Amino acid sequence: MSEAKSVNGFLINKAKDGQWQIDSAAGETVAGPFPTEAMAIEVASVLELEHPEPKRRGKDKN
Repeated sequence: MSEAKSVNGFLINKAKDGQWQIDSAAGETVAGPFPTEAMAIEVASVLELEHPEPKRRGKDKN
C-alpha cells in the first residue's frame, strides 16, 4: 500500500479492493469508496474538520 496523501486535514488511502477512501487522522473512514484518487481528493478538499485546529494566539493574530 502506498503512503497516504493528506488533503485538508484528511488522509486519502487506497483500500485493498483498489477503491479510494477518505480517513480522519484517527484512522476512521469519513467518506468513500471512490473509484479514483482524484475524486477522493476533490471531496476531501471541501470537507471541514469537526473540531478545527485552535486559532493561534499572540502578536501574529489577525
